[in-house]
Amino acid sequence: MNAEEKIVMLKLDIIFKRVFGNEKNTEIIAGFISDMLDIPREKITKVVIKNVELPPEEIDQKFSRLDLNLYVDGRKINIEMQINKESAYKERTLFYWAKLYSDDLDSGEDYSALSQTICVNIINFNLFDCENYHSHFMLKEKERDEIMTDKLAIHFFELKKVGKFKRNKRMEDWLTLINAETEGDLMALQQNTSIPEIQKTIVILREMSADEKIREEARRREKRLHDEATALNHARKEGIEEGIEKGRAEGIASVAEAMRKKGYTEKQIKDLLGEL
Repeated sequence: MNAEEKIVMLKLDIIFKRVFGNEKNTEIIAGFISDMLDIPREKITKVVIKNVELPPEEIDQKFSRLDLNLYVDGRKINIEMQINKESAYKERTLFYWAKLYSDDLDSGEDYSALSQTICVNIINFNLFDCENYHSHFMLKEKERDEIMTDKLAIHFFELKKVGKFKRNKRMEDWLTLINAETEGDLMALQQNTSIPEIQKTIVILREMSADEKIREEARRREKRLHDEATALNHARKEGIEEGIEKGRAEGIASVAEAMRKKGYTEKQIKDLLGEL
């Protein structure tokens, strides 16, 4: 095998969903959740994937979001792979957590019936000013450090920090796998990990990389994500320049109108211009 050969990357959301959204791979999913969320493997007895489908049109959809919803022994777990940085990402995650948490409560049902809801964000950009690649948020009392409830948990894994802060080898092996871009990366990890689920995932990635149809889908998705990032950065630059020339309020209004004409939604405009 050529070590320099490019593979279909697990960090690409549609590839991640093909692997972790496949009911045939429940053992891999359980191992991943156990290592990433520090849940004893023997306590994970049932994994149910809620959104298995991967509609073909989503590969080329502008500003689409692909995530994975799981039920794991009474817990609701949402996993999102995010390549491009966007404004208000932390707020969007909290909003999405709130929707997931309350969705299953029927009218008149006791609040105690609400499930523990965990959001896992695997992001290809730096979000927090720290060395650690893993940030775990929960509800605590400020002075006593007492946890109010375990039903809220939000995790962020920053891929660009992996390798700089050694703390948890099993977690780092999974993130190294997600970061892998070449056959050489897979070979190095295969020789250095003791996690059987990672070894199985490496085999799956090699099989997918040899599939021309999947490689083409990955190429199209990469292009869409690149185009999205370019469009957002260009629009932001235009907004800054126009804001300087015309004044902040007038410049933002002008750019917002131009973005509407180009087909951006109001939410996309708000997310983008919130960074200015």
